[in-house]
This record gives sequence, C-alpha cells and structure tokens, in this order.
Amino acid sequence: MRAVIQRVGSARVDVGNKTVGSIGRGFLVLLGVMDGDSETEADVLAAKVAKLRIFEDENEKMNLSLLDVEGEALVVSQFTLCADVKKGNRPSFTPSAEPSEANRLYEYFMSRLEAEGVKKPEHGVFGADMQVSLTNDGPVTIILDTDIWKRKQS
Repeated sequence: MRAVIQRVGSARVDVGNKTVGSIGRGFLVLLGVMDGDSETEADVLAAKVAKLRIFEDENEKMNLSLLDVEGEALVVSQFTLCADVKKGNRPSFTPSAEPSEANRLYEYFMSRLEAEGVKKPEHGVFGADMQVSLTNDGPVTIILDTDIWKRKQS
C-alpha cells in the first residue's frame, strides 16, 4: 500500500456537485492499494498514520500525532499512486490491485484507522471522478509505502 499523508487545516472531496466527505484539522490520506496487499499492510499503515507525529507541540516541534490533537482523517482512494513509470512516459497501472480487492482493503483501512482511535474517517467514493480540495498546513506531506516494512522483514 502506498499513502500520501498531507497535514491539513481542512479538506473535502466532491463528486459531481456534491460534497461527500469533509474534515477540519487533520490528515488528507491518498491511498493506493497494490496487487498483493492484504489486511496486514492495512493494519501496519493505519497504525502508522494514526500515530504519525507531524503536528507541532508547544515548542513548535513536530511531536504530536493525529490522536494527540484529536484530528480528523479524510481517506481518498487513488490507484494512480500505484503507477509504474519505469519504461516510457505513459504510466502503467498493472501494479494496482483489482478494483474489488482494492475497494475491500480501502474500506478495511478506514475501519482500522477508526479502531486505532481516529474519529470516524471521512472518505471519497471509490472509483469515482473526485475533486479534492484542501488547505495544506505547513505544507507537511509524508509518503508511506508498506514495502519498506516488508524489506526489513526479509
């Protein structure tokens, strides 16, 4: 799984002319599910996101997590994070999971975030053409790829 975490003052996702998810202070999480991902990757990633300390404390150090600041999360599925651009200039999306499996793991990831203590995560509409708006705070953007934890185990 790949995730782009953006610390935001607010964020929302619209489908058509309707807002389907919105948050105040927290994280916008763009989530890509790779072929071969499982609940294990979702568990690891959800725990990491919930505890990622990128909010400033009273000394202006990034030392507080989403849980510490009682922040919110907006999770948006984004299969393009799985793009393979090794050859040519046109991305290949074959590394992404099949849509039904990707949606299942996307939903599972959101349930795991909630189990980690994140207030009910807001979300987009899987597979829809979405417009995402955000006020980036910092800006602070972190990229996570569960492959880094797999390599450590090998």
